[in-house]
Amino acid sequence: MMGCQAVPAQLFYDFCLDEHVPADHLLRGIDCHLDLDSVRVQLKSNTGRPSIDPELMMRMLIIGYCMGIRSERRLCEEVHLNLAYRWFCRLGLDGKVPDHSSFSKNRHGRFRQSDILRHMFETVVERCLAQGLVGAEGFAVDASLIAADANKQRSVPGAEWEVKEDAGRSVQEYLAVLDDAAFGAASPVRPKFISPSDPADQWTGAHKGHAFFAYATNYLFDTDHGVILDVEATRAIRQAEVGASRTMIDRTENRFGLRPGYLAADSAYGSADNLAWLVKEKKIAPHIPVFDKSNRTDGTFSRSDFTWDSANDRYICPAAKELKQFHRTYATPRSGITSEGTRLYRASKKDCDGCELKQLCCPNAVARKVPRDLNEDARDVARAIAATPEYEQSRHRRKNVEMLFAHLKRILRMARLRLRGPCGARDEFLLAATAQNLRRLAKLRPQRSLHGVIAA
Repeated sequence: MMGCQAVPAQLFYDFCLDEHVPADHLLRGIDCHLDLDSVRVQLKSNTGRPSIDPELMMRMLIIGYCMGIRSERRLCEEVHLNLAYRWFCRLGLDGKVPDHSSFSKNRHGRFRQSDILRHMFETVVERCLAQGLVGAEGFAVDASLIAADANKQRSVPGAEWEVKEDAGRSVQEYLAVLDDAAFGAASPVRPKFISPSDPADQWTGAHKGHAFFAYATNYLFDTDHGVILDVEATRAIRQAEVGASRTMIDRTENRFGLRPGYLAADSAYGSADNLAWLVKEKKIAPHIPVFDKSNRTDGTFSRSDFTWDSANDRYICPAAKELKQFHRTYATPRSGITSEGTRLYRASKKDCDGCELKQLCCPNAVARKVPRDLNEDARDVARAIAATPEYEQSRHRRKNVEMLFAHLKRILRMARLRLRGPCGARDEFLLAATAQNLRRLAKLRPQRSLHGVIAA
C-alpha cells in the first residue's frame, strides 16, 4: 500500500518575489535603466472607466520585444506565469494581467494618438547619453528590409489597385502619407504590385530571391558602442531610405544637440545630392563610397582618367589637352546646365582629330565630352576622404549595424511584421530599437538595483 505525506498542509507562506528573480537576469539590468515616470502623465485618462495602467502596458511590451515574444496573446500568458516577468511589471503574485484583447485595443488606440513610443525611445537614448555610451565623433546609417504582413498571392497589379469605400485602417494610413517623402512621395514610379491589405509596403526583390512585400527599418547609430540614436520606417526603396537618413540626422540634432563629425554609410547614400547636403549644409564628413556610374567598361577612358582643374574651370585629358564648357563667347550668356543637372565639358574637334589616343578616348564621336555634376565638388570631398586611414577605420566600425539587424531578426524575432500600415511599422520599429538599446545598457552599464543585487 502506498503511503502519503505526513507533513500537514501549510496555510500561510512567506514568499518574496524579488528573491526568486536571479541576480543576473536580463530584466534586472533593464529595470535599473528604465524610467517610465512620464508615461503615466502623458497617457492619463480622466474620463470613463479606469483603463489599463499605461506603465504596465509599456513594461509588458518591453518584455515582449526584449524576449522575442511576438504574439500579444502569448505575451499576456507569459507575464501571468513567469515570476521574473511579474516582478518586472510590478504585479506581485496576485496582480491581474490584462486580457490580450484589451491589451491590443489600448495599444492601438491610446499609443497611436499620443506618440508615446517615440517618447519612450528618446528617454532610453537620453539614458545612454547619461551613461557615456554615445560620443559625437561618428555616426553610421543603414536600412534593412522587414517582411510586411501581406500575402503576395492576394496582391493586385499597381495599375489596377483602387481605394474601396470600406477601406481598412492600414489603407487610410497610407492615404494620409501620400505626400510623405518616406512613402507616397518617395518615388513617382507606380509599384509593380500592391497589397490591398497594406498598400504602403513595397514589392521588392532586393534579396536576390523571391520578391516579397516589405518595409525598411532605418537606423542611425553611434559607431562607438552601437547605440541606436534614431529609427525611421519607410518604403523599401533607396530614395526613401536616403531621405530617412536626413530626417534622422536633423531630428537627432534638434532633440539631443548631437551632430557627428562624420557619417558612415554604403554607396546607396553616396549620390551627389546627398553628399552635397552633408558637406555643404551639415558640415559632416561623408565616409561614404561615391555612387558613380561614369566608369566605362568598353576599354575607353572614363571620367576618372581626366584631371579636374578647378582654378580654370576645365578638365585636362590624358593627352594634356583641355576640355571647356564653351569654346566661344555667346551674345546671350548661357548657364551650361543640362536637364540632368550637369555641365558638359568638351574638347575641341581639332585636338581630337590629331590625337594618338582618340581610339582609347572617343572612337565613335567627333570630340570627347565629359559631364560634371553640379555637386561634383562634394563627390571630390568624399573621394579624398576615402583615401585616408580614418575612412578605413570607420568602414570597419560601420559593420556593427549588420550585427544590430541580425540581432533584430534572430534574437528579437522580427523577420516579419505583425502590424500593418505605416503607423504599425513605425510602432514595431520603435519598440524593437528601444529593446535593443535597453539590452545594450544592461550589458555595458550594469548597476546596483534597489534590492541590493548587481544587475548584469
